[in-house]
Amino acid sequence: MHPAYSVIFFTTATGAGYGLLAFLCLAAAFGLVPADFWLGFVGLGLALALVSAGLLSSTGHLGRPERAWRAFSQWRTSWLSREGVLSVLTYIPAGLFGIGWVFFGQTQGWLAAAGLLAAAGAVATVCTTAMIYASLKPVAEWASRYTLPAYLIFSATTGCVLLNALLAAFGLGAPWLAAAALLFTLAGWAFKEAVWRHNDRLAMPATANSATGLAGGTVRSVEWPHTERNYLLKEMGYRVARKHAGRLRVVARLTAFAIPALLLAAALAAPAPAALAAAVLAPVVQLAGMLVERWLFFAEARHTVTLYYGLA
Repeated sequence: MHPAYSVIFFTTATGAGYGLLAFLCLAAAFGLVPADFWLGFVGLGLALALVSAGLLSSTGHLGRPERAWRAFSQWRTSWLSREGVLSVLTYIPAGLFGIGWVFFGQTQGWLAAAGLLAAAGAVATVCTTAMIYASLKPVAEWASRYTLPAYLIFSATTGCVLLNALLAAFGLGAPWLAAAALLFTLAGWAFKEAVWRHNDRLAMPATANSATGLAGGTVRSVEWPHTERNYLLKEMGYRVARKHAGRLRVVARLTAFAIPALLLAAALAAPAPAALAAAVLAPVVQLAGMLVERWLFFAEARHTVTLYYGLA
């Protein structure tokens, strides 16, 4: 599949933003962090900025971005529409919680309930994003039991690493939080390796024989159905060379998981100045790595329409 940069940024930014929003709202609602003005302003501002930037960038892949609002009307049948509806609804409790925290210095009582609703909305929105791809049966790499958990795990990983950096910058870092961020990162790495092993063994869900209903012999394409590349070939027929995919997987392993894990371990063991630098650098490296991982998520996916062009 064609790895559109707008969608790559969208899935990376919103995943990290919703992860940070959920963890920050939960931490504040349960009194694990103080209702400090600057902590709420910077933390919630960063989370909502990532979410908003990601959602806005996703319209860049549309042929007519000005008509994006029409997607909201199809929530009964479309996961894309449900994602849009939930993303907007999540702004309401998140905004109320942010107003209470930033302007009134309160995160308890009914504001805690708003925070919990915002966290639940963040998780639900990430689930709908995942289901956009998991529901596409023609793409075997996406229509698997791994897609939904992967989106949740990566959102939790990047969100927790961001929260650890945020609290460390405000002098509120705690060893348990850095340890949790490290465990999330290692869990995300292990899960991604399992996804890659699963996808490497996948066969196309159909063949030229099964698609045409011709059981005897081997069906092959004699000539291409078009003389020039078209939309389907651009969007569905993109292929990445195996050697390039292998190199990019190494880059993703290092930048999304291995190096952030080492930085988080350093944040746990190093003295204060070095620990702060390691904690702040970890999400920067990890988000860059997640962009590579998202690129591979799209580039390595194979659509069954390519059977028609003899590319499968």
